[in-house]
Amino acid sequence: MTPSSTHLVLIPSYNPGPKVFETVRAARQNWNPVWIVIDGSTDGTVESLQALANHDSGLHVIYLPNNRGKGYAVLHGLDAASAKGFTHALTMDSDGQHPADLIPAFMAESTRMPQCMVLGVPVFEASAPRLRVKGRKVSNWWANLETLWAGIGDSLFGFRVYPIEPLRLVMRHHPWMRRFDFDPEAVVRLCWHGVKPINVAAPVHYFSAAEGGVSHFNYFRDNLLLTWMHARLFFEFVLRFPLLLLRKMKK
Repeated sequence: MTPSSTHLVLIPSYNPGPKVFETVRAARQNWNPVWIVIDGSTDGTVESLQALANHDSGLHVIYLPNNRGKGYAVLHGLDAASAKGFTHALTMDSDGQHPADLIPAFMAESTRMPQCMVLGVPVFEASAPRLRVKGRKVSNWWANLETLWAGIGDSLFGFRVYPIEPLRLVMRHHPWMRRFDFDPEAVVRLCWHGVKPINVAAPVHYFSAAEGGVSHFNYFRDNLLLTWMHARLFFEFVLRFPLLLLRKMKK
């Protein structure tokens, strides 16, 4: 597969277990290049991923010795990708939940509309955890309110294509959005900066523990983090409201 000089797949990874190898192989079957940022993993996957990269020029491994959070890992990867001349990055989780076979379609949509971000809108299976499916509706409602309904189909789903420079700029100016709060805060702030969302449906599969699924989601900690994030964003939204309203009225 001919490597892209503009778009890459960026996979932040923290203790994902064996599923990460399936994820990486599936991503490589559908795109070149694929970068994985190992965020302080201690599960023994580091050496094996590096071994894969040693025999695959389309796979690049970045190792961060300390766990700093998903947003931090993504930003580190974006900085490195920007230095290499890449303009767009498709982010996906390392646990196999995201549909690697849709990478080419998402990249094509990004190429068609490079000034936009392409957001995956999850299509859940019946086996998906009900609490998480229903709970994300709250975050989605707040994200749409904070952007005056700019069209965010889903604020939390991490399978999406970002234009690199606008996202780097946003993250450099805001010290939060480094952990689980990265995905929703990124889309809200990018909307504020005029990056329009394009929504594309994408199936998501939650693997059980018996299937090798690994989840680092903590209901109390991460919902508290989201609550604090939306409180901050809403305060800024109130300050930005006249400008956002004027922008919306001009459309």
